[in-house]
Amino acid sequence: MTKITSKQQQAKILRIFRKVHRTTGALLFIFFFFISVSGILLGWKNNSLGVLLPKTLEGTSTNLKNWLPIDSLHKNACKILHDSVSSDLSLELNRIDIRKNKGVVKFLFENHYSEIQLDGTTGELLQISERQSDFIENLHDGSILDKYFKTTQSQFKLIYTTIMGFALLLFTITGFWLWYGPKKMKQKKRRQN
Repeated sequence: MTKITSKQQQAKILRIFRKVHRTTGALLFIFFFFISVSGILLGWKNNSLGVLLPKTLEGTSTNLKNWLPIDSLHKNACKILHDSVSSDLSLELNRIDIRKNKGVVKFLFENHYSEIQLDGTTGELLQISERQSDFIENLHDGSILDKYFKTTQSQFKLIYTTIMGFALLLFTITGFWLWYGPKKMKQKKRRQN
């Protein structure tokens, strides 16, 4: 029976880590590609000159006492969406973004990426735009599949982020060992000589 040396054991561990690192990278390549590109775009969304994230315009007053009631603004936004964009679009709201300091109310919809900006005081339309950044964010975190399949508990997002989070952790550990392992082996060899 041959005795396995410490050097052979370290070399074996390195081969295993290299195989795990390479296999995981090959299997998840496309997902890492989407995460990296979408992450870069999301980092730049506020500096995209309105391409990814529509610029917030300014209304006539920042004093909330002068503003129309939210339900009136909401009805106006829905009418504008159907009249100006498409009557087939869903009116289900995702959120209402109130920008008091700019005098603007933004209406963002659940099943599409339209944004309606209204003057909070007059209810006049300031801008209709598409929020490309919301699409990119849905792509980045996997929730685009939840939107497509209309899931209620964000199952795809949870599975996707869990797999990718563990994969990144595994890449970090195996990548560190692939860098550190050979250095450790060289140091040990120098000490033995």
